[in-house]
Amino acid sequence: MIGWRNAVIALVVCAAAACNAGPAADPAVFTLAHRSTVDAARHFFEIHPKATQPIPFPHKTHIAKKAVCTDCHESVEKGPIAGIPSVKTCMICHSQIATDRPLIKEVTSYADKGIEIPWQRVYGFPHEAHVRFQHAPHIRAKVDCAVCHGDVANQTVAVRAVDLNMGFCVDCHRKNNASNDCLTCHY
Repeated sequence: MIGWRNAVIALVVCAAAACNAGPAADPAVFTLAHRSTVDAARHFFEIHPKATQPIPFPHKTHIAKKAVCTDCHESVEKGPIAGIPSVKTCMICHSQIATDRPLIKEVTSYADKGIEIPWQRVYGFPHEAHVRFQHAPHIRAKVDCAVCHGDVANQTVAVRAVDLNMGFCVDCHRKNNASNDCLTCHY
C-alpha cells in the first residue's frame, strides 16, 4: 500500500513539474496579470487605489458655472474614452478667467512649461479584465454621466463613487434592454 501511495505522489509531482515547464517566470511577477500577491488580492476584493491629483480640480465649481462634462472631456462623444483634459483645454478658459487664483496659477505654470498636468485616472478597467468599454454608445443612449461616475456635481476632486464591476454593468444593461452578449464588452 505504501508503494502505491508513493507512486501516486511521484506522478502528481511529475505532472506538476511538467505543467510548470517552460520559460522561467520573473520572480517579481505574481502572475501575468498582477505584480504581487497584494495586487492580486486588491483586484480580487475590488480595492482600488485612491487617485491623488496634483491639483485639486474643483468639478463642483465648474459645474456650478454651467460647464458640462463634454466641455473638458471632449472625446467622450466621439470615441471609446472620455479622455483626461489636456492643459491646453484648461487654458482655453483660464488664459482669461480667474487668472489670479492660486490653482489657476498652478495650471498656468504647467502650460507655460509645456507639460501636461499629471492627472491620475479615477476610473478604468484593469487590462486583465479584457473590457472594451466605450463611452460614445453610452452617451448616444443618453446614459447620464452620474450613473457611472457618481454625483460629480457635488464633488470637489473626483473620487471613485461607483464600483464599476461586471454585476453593475450587467444590471444596467438589463434595465435598459442593452445587449448582455459577452462580446459587447469583452475581447
